[in-house]
Amino acid sequence: MIANPRLFLTSLYEVAVQAADPINRIKDLLPTPPLSGRVVVVGAGKGAAQMARSLEELWDGPLSGVVVTPYGYECNTKRIDVISAAHPVPDRAGLEAAQRLKATVANLSSEDLVLALICGGGSALLPAPPPGFSLVDEIALNEELLASGAPISAMNLVRKHFSTIKGGRLAALTKARVVSFVVSDIPGDDAALVSSGPTIPGLGIRRDALEIIDRYRLKLPRRMLDFIGTDVADAPQPADATFASHSHHLVSSARISLEAAAEFARASGVRPVVLSDCLEGEARDVGRVHAAIAREIALYDSPFTKPCVLLSGGETTVTLSSRGGKGGRNGEFVLSLALAIDGLDVFALSADTDGIDGSGNNAGAFADGRSVRRFVAHGINGDAALAANNSYSAFSAVGDLFVVGPTGVNVNDFRSILGALAAWRR
Repeated sequence: MIANPRLFLTSLYEVAVQAADPINRIKDLLPTPPLSGRVVVVGAGKGAAQMARSLEELWDGPLSGVVVTPYGYECNTKRIDVISAAHPVPDRAGLEAAQRLKATVANLSSEDLVLALICGGGSALLPAPPPGFSLVDEIALNEELLASGAPISAMNLVRKHFSTIKGGRLAALTKARVVSFVVSDIPGDDAALVSSGPTIPGLGIRRDALEIIDRYRLKLPRRMLDFIGTDVADAPQPADATFASHSHHLVSSARISLEAAAEFARASGVRPVVLSDCLEGEARDVGRVHAAIAREIALYDSPFTKPCVLLSGGETTVTLSSRGGKGGRNGEFVLSLALAIDGLDVFALSADTDGIDGSGNNAGAFADGRSVRRFVAHGINGDAALAANNSYSAFSAVGDLFVVGPTGVNVNDFRSILGALAAWRR
């Protein structure tokens, strides 16, 4: 019996986040210091400051550098500078941070070593538009991508073809050896797409970027389209000799987090079922699919018997029907699921492992078989809220937001859905 489903689901989330801390893996993968050269750190993402602080504790010799992280995600460091910038829409602080990262590596020699700390969120934090374009252009591109419903891998492939730092270009600026430590927020864990790969070149080409632009009907200025269609936009390829001495390590991912949560559930007497660590698609659609499986479990003990918990990771998307709603992909997932599990003995939590879902202060939201009743009691039409992409307001009104603050970790969404034999009722 699970006496308090919300406490259990919260514990699963906390275990998943703790397991995603890359410190232990980085410790085992640190390269040998150069004999005579410098060791310089660069990095970007929602957990970059925490990774930098951990690296300072692990590295005995001289160390310097700079990383950029979103406002509110900072932490104290001693030898590595931390710059704050805007996410998910770039700002001038990010533009200046990108220039600083480029300047930091540009004058290094082959005797030097660059340690790159890369995690999700860096694409917005490192705006570096091509010559002839401005920050305003990169902001417009990001806003269009965010509203398109395109998966993160597709968005980052487009981004790297409109940049002077993404797609391996930061690493291409230096003669030093580059070793990258990557925390993946990309379904499938393609390291070259995390933060649009500033230090890791990928195989995607501009033809792929143009196909994505066409598929998701991105409304981009003609100047931008023309640029992406020229060979000037080509990003470096992995086979380029520039990267021959470089290497990278995947130090954390959604799979690692899900396996840790599954072990915790098992130890608690609940059967874990890991559906996938790389689910993509419209958040509301993924929510309905999870709800359908949960319904089978709740009503028929099939295909899995209670008590069990469904676990999944990855990154869903939200195609905005308007620009007036408030809520992220996890809130939209949970709202869609809540409408479909009405009256069932099912409890759910979906939250971003970085602690922030969309632009709100919440990581995600809770739902259960009585969520719809609570909506009605507060005068909320759940279907209308879903249609307006307004999950935050709906869950805020009934006290079902899940708020933890920035975690310093980012391996994307964590979803857990519990079917219990006996359960606490709110």
